[in-house]
Amino acid sequence: MPTKTLQIPTADGQADAFAAFPDGGERHPGVLMYPDGFGIRPVLREMACELAGHGYYVLVPNLFYRHGPTPVIELPDHIGEDVRPAIFAKLMPLIEAHTANRVLTDADAYLRFLTTQPEVGTGPVAVTGYCIGGLLAIRTAAAHPDQVAAVAGFHSPAGAAGPDVLSRLTARIHLGHAEGDLTPEALGKLNQVLDAAAVDYTSEIYPGTIHGFTMSDTDAFNPAALQRHWDRLLPLLRGTLWQG
Repeated sequence: MPTKTLQIPTADGQADAFAAFPDGGERHPGVLMYPDGFGIRPVLREMACELAGHGYYVLVPNLFYRHGPTPVIELPDHIGEDVRPAIFAKLMPLIEAHTANRVLTDADAYLRFLTTQPEVGTGPVAVTGYCIGGLLAIRTAAAHPDQVAAVAGFHSPAGAAGPDVLSRLTARIHLGHAEGDLTPEALGKLNQVLDAAAVDYTSEIYPGTIHGFTMSDTDAFNPAALQRHWDRLLPLLRGTLWQG
């Protein structure tokens, strides 16, 4: 599986990124994959490579490049509950500094870079994300309705995008929520907003999960939920990015 470490020109500098794509020299649909707040690390590289193995060029940017290259903060091999408070004490200032304006200017740069790579085809792209990355994926899709055909977010605060952003979505959507993050009542309110937007979506709570369930390097990891995530994501991409 070919991989690259790349530099993406942005309005505020250079964002380092990881890309994975199929071998063979052909062009493939592009997927912008936003990581969770812990950023690019082995588990994200593995997930990008797995997705690329299904026929996609997958680009994973360093969300917090303004604060330094990957790794922006040092992480242990396993992010257990005992170390999370100290890690989040370092992460929260970075997350709070990542304003909606920064998200959108970065999204412009990421999509421009993705769609001009020689391994990427000329059709629409998809955006997917985990944790805060899911919120960024929603904002990106809403800002680029002509480019983004599919968007997916997992254990993400998608509702934090707000009705104004959600109502601008035109892409097909899948949202996979952690049971520990969202009550059935909150899910119902979120889905009402998506209903009002008249978009094609699925939005569901993954049973028995807590926040971060896709990430195998955390205590939240749930193998069955990770498989459910692939079972939802892959058909979404096949149905929107492949022609014929």
